[in-house]
Amino acid sequence: MAVPPVPQARAAVPVRAVRVPMLVDVVIGLLTVVALPLAVVAIPNTISVVAALLPPGVSQVEMIRAHGLALPAMLVTVPLAAVAVRRFRAAPILVAGLTLLALADAAGGYTETVTLVGVLRVLHGIGAGMLVPATLAAVAERPRHRVLLPIWAGALAVSLLSAQALALWAIRDVSSWRVTLQPYPLLTGVALALAAVYLVLWMVTGGAGEAEAEGERQVLPLRRPTSAERGRLALTVVPAAAIAALGVGVTFDWPPLLVVAAAALATVAMLALAAFGAIEGQGGRTLALVNVAVGLVVLPTAAQMTYIELGGPLGGPGLLGLWVPFLVAGLAALAAAVLAGRAPETSAPRMTALGLAAVVGGMCAVRLLVPAPSGTPLVVPFVLLAAGAAVALVGAFRLAGLGSALLGLSLCFPAVLAGFLLGTGIQVNRLREAAGSAPAGKDGGSALVKGFVDALHMWALAGGFVVVGVIVLSSVLARRSAAAASAGQVVIPLPTPSPEGDDPGPQEPDTVR
Repeated sequence: MAVPPVPQARAAVPVRAVRVPMLVDVVIGLLTVVALPLAVVAIPNTISVVAALLPPGVSQVEMIRAHGLALPAMLVTVPLAAVAVRRFRAAPILVAGLTLLALADAAGGYTETVTLVGVLRVLHGIGAGMLVPATLAAVAERPRHRVLLPIWAGALAVSLLSAQALALWAIRDVSSWRVTLQPYPLLTGVALALAAVYLVLWMVTGGAGEAEAEGERQVLPLRRPTSAERGRLALTVVPAAAIAALGVGVTFDWPPLLVVAAAALATVAMLALAAFGAIEGQGGRTLALVNVAVGLVVLPTAAQMTYIELGGPLGGPGLLGLWVPFLVAGLAALAAAVLAGRAPETSAPRMTALGLAAVVGGMCAVRLLVPAPSGTPLVVPFVLLAAGAAVALVGAFRLAGLGSALLGLSLCFPAVLAGFLLGTGIQVNRLREAAGSAPAGKDGGSALVKGFVDALHMWALAGGFVVVGVIVLSSVLARRSAAAASAGQVVIPLPTPSPEGDDPGPQEPDTVR
């Protein structure tokens, strides 16, 4: 009787990690483009524009102070959220941050008191502070997609450039001051829906796709954070809290020279922390310095330009005339960032320096072309600022890992507030000088207009010199790092056994680290 063959066990086939479908990348890309502008648009304090709509008996000064709490809250939240995304991953932090923004938007339509306005603006700041590092971590968790990081960097640069204009656009021709507390509720809902989809996909796949894919390389290398890295991230809370306290303190009529001195000291402290407290060597230092430079000049400069070009005595194009320069700058920034992401890895340091040089060129263009009667000349400074910032960020991100990127973000937004304080201090000082120099009994309006323009030009000069200093400092540190690495080489002779078994004599040296 024939015995049926015994079925042999099949050879075990190694199970490859399940690749997250391209849908996740699309969702993350859309979420980045929507969430970053929502986060940054929470920064500007626009309540003074609709002060005439405030209810009787409400102090405008107290309302402006309460409305300005979003940025200080954001500064302290960013480093804490950076620690959280390294521990819990990006998806739940994104949902939590957008939920806070949505709740603050919903409650903004019913607020009546200054205290409640302050609470809601703090919630806006906390939610925005969670979104910025969480979107970066979500991009970094994707395996080897070199498009997502340039999109993130371009979106951040464009958001910084256009935040003031977007905040003002939301309150044009409004009949209620509460719109300042809920500028884009529909966009917040869209972002929250995208974050929920991303969270579901992330849970279904079990985080698949976060590891490095075979034969490819991630844009930002993922690894478990060390205790030193977590400690450095937590340490950045200290300068963030200090500059946040300074930002609140100046609302109590501090002298402008004191404001400028304090903000300048805070800027020097942040540059020192970026230069000597960063992680991952020279790449981490460059990344931190670039974040400080971009945060310090882009949004504060664009905010002053936007106010000056709104029309009025200067005859600027107004918001309707500014949308073309902003659109061109946004497209240019995204295109430049994508091209920078496609460049060879060895060109990253040059791209960083080139991007910062373009930012300096944008500051020079501000002095030459602003104010402008039409929006066309403004394309030049807008494109240089946005595209330069995007390229510098992409080049710097390629020099270091996710920990350094999050550390740099923790310094970027304190630098934004320092830039606002420096610009405001210069502006107040120039306006006081202009008012004092106006002839008695004559219209001082032209003198005040000149004071506004002079303050912007002076700030552009100061900010440009700071960025030049960052370029020089980064170059000097890079050369010192390379020299130290070369000095650390030692020459060890490699022994070759002799036929007689005696000790070998001196051989040709081989250099090893």
